[in-house]
This record gives sequence, structure tokens and C-alpha cells, in this order.
Amino acid sequence: MNYEPWQWAVLIAAAFFIGLAKTGVVGLSILFVALVYNVIPARQATGVILPLLIVGDVFAVLLYRRHTEWRHLWRLFPWTAAGVILGWFMLGRIDDLQTKRLVGGIIALLLVVHFWRAVRGGQDEPEVAQAPRWVAAGTGLLAGFTTLVANAAGSVMTLYLLAMRMPKLGFLGTNAVFFLMLNWFKVPFMVNLGLINHESLWLNLRLTPAVVLGCLIGRIAATKMNQVVFERTAVFLTVIATVKLLVF
Repeated sequence: MNYEPWQWAVLIAAAFFIGLAKTGVVGLSILFVALVYNVIPARQATGVILPLLIVGDVFAVLLYRRHTEWRHLWRLFPWTAAGVILGWFMLGRIDDLQTKRLVGGIIALLLVVHFWRAVRGGQDEPEVAQAPRWVAAGTGLLAGFTTLVANAAGSVMTLYLLAMRMPKLGFLGTNAVFFLMLNWFKVPFMVNLGLINHESLWLNLRLTPAVVLGCLIGRIAATKMNQVVFERTAVFLTVIATVKLLVF
């Protein structure tokens, strides 16, 4: 892959943001996807991004695994697996623009629900809530579908885990284990589609140091950020990401 210097700068920044999102500044997940799309076509970019996400997942799990809320994972993951299969089926049938608009519309709807819940006083609920089964099922399907077609499940999970009123470390631990499981599950599908190959893996190897650096700085950011700032940052970045998907 021969890139111009500015393109390498964009890819390195995106890889750094992957690490930062995994260990500290949630909500950046869709922003690094948008950066990569400026250099690599959206369909091909999904195969480039996935191994970098797995590197970040490993760091995040090592740092936060003891804070994981496992009961949420058991409720989500079977539905998420079904969503991945649906996304694999759809990826060959919709183009890049349709993919972006569909994912943006889904996340916009989730944002409306999140703000509606906040206005109704959802902040007074217990710190770790229990979602109805249909909410967990819907979230799992959306996360699986959006992660395969656009690596955009981060925004879906951000809104779900915020709705569960998790403390910051519980959020990071549950998010880390969920995405480590999910991203490894996706690998055979991406190989089958030809989106992970020798050329993409060589690019991954060159970008991995930036992911590691982002993970280390993200860990420092997480220790400095209080719960309110953490939640507001997550929602703010999700709103920006949604606008990017819908408008640009």
C-alpha cells in the first residue's frame, strides 16, 4: 500500500484514537472509523481496522477485566452473534453510502431514546440497572450488525452501557471484554469476504505502535476523568459521530 505522507498521518492518528477509545476516552470509536474512510474505501477499511481494534481490546481487557459486569455480556452476546451474521449477509448487498446512512440512522434513534430517558429522570435509577430482555436483544443485534458493516458498534454499546448506569470502571471493563469476544468472532467473516488479507495485515503491523501508545494514554485519561465528565464526553462524541455518518 503506497500512501502519501498526509495519508500516513491520518492513518496513524486513527490508530492512536483506537487505543485511546479502548482504554479511556469512549465515544471516539466512530471518529477513527471516519478518519480511515478518508484514506481507504469504507468496505476495505473494515478489514484494516479490525485487527487494530483487537490489539486495543487486549490492552483494555488486561487493564479493566476485574470490573466486568458479566451478566450483561451473557444477555447481549448471543444476539450480537446473530447481528454479525446479518451484517455479513448484508455487506455484499449495500454500498458504502447506504451503509453509512443506515448506521447513522440507527445511532441517531438510540440517541433520541437516551435523551428522552434522561429527561424523564433516568439518572435516579440504581447505579447498575437491568435492561428488559427485548432491549438487550435489540442492542445485541444492532451492535453485531453495525460492527460488521462499519465497525460502528462502539456508539451502540456506549448508549446501552450508559443506560445501565454503570460506574466508569464497570463500563470500561464490560465494554472491553464484550468487544474482545465480538471482534475475534468477526475475523472469519472478514477473511471470507477478502477484507483481511496479507496486504491489510502488513498495514496493521505498521500502525500497531500508535494503537499501543493510545492505550497507554487512554489509561491515564480514565484515571483523571470523573463519572459525569466521562458520561458527557461519551454522549458528545457519539453525537458528533452520528452527524458525520448522516451528513458527510
